[in-house]
Amino acid sequence: MFDAIHNAQALTLHRDDFRLRKPLERRLYELARKHCGYQSSWRLSVAVLHKKSGSKSPLKRFRLNLREISETDHLPDYRLKLLDDDMVQFINRETMSDPVQASLSSVQISDECYDKARSAAPGWDVYALEAEWRAWMSEAPKHPDAAFVGFCRKWFERRG
Repeated sequence: MFDAIHNAQALTLHRDDFRLRKPLERRLYELARKHCGYQSSWRLSVAVLHKKSGSKSPLKRFRLNLREISETDHLPDYRLKLLDDDMVQFINRETMSDPVQASLSSVQISDECYDKARSAAPGWDVYALEAEWRAWMSEAPKHPDAAFVGFCRKWFERRG
């Protein structure tokens, strides 16, 4: 945990993580949080999960523990599902908000910027271009107005 914090790789945890009593439940939640994250699901084999979890129990007992955890269904943020082909699937319950998307939705564009965008992409609907730009962004720009106008200019150059 110290190394993860020191290297800025620590993940946020659900507050109910501290209510998990079994070490395996906590470890499974950590693995799901790391590997599944905000994706809709994450699949892997029971054998690989056994290795990733660091469990010392035999594989047969590990499967039984997974079945019990799956039946109680109280992992925060994720549902654990055992599949027929000796696979495990973690399914995102969509109870978390993606911090990247939250920061992108807070990006504001000035009214003057829309006029500049109309000049950069004549004939195009700037509000539709804004939606395209927001979907394209992977991180919030330092200068949103300039970034949006630049996007509109490139859009017009490519699509006229």
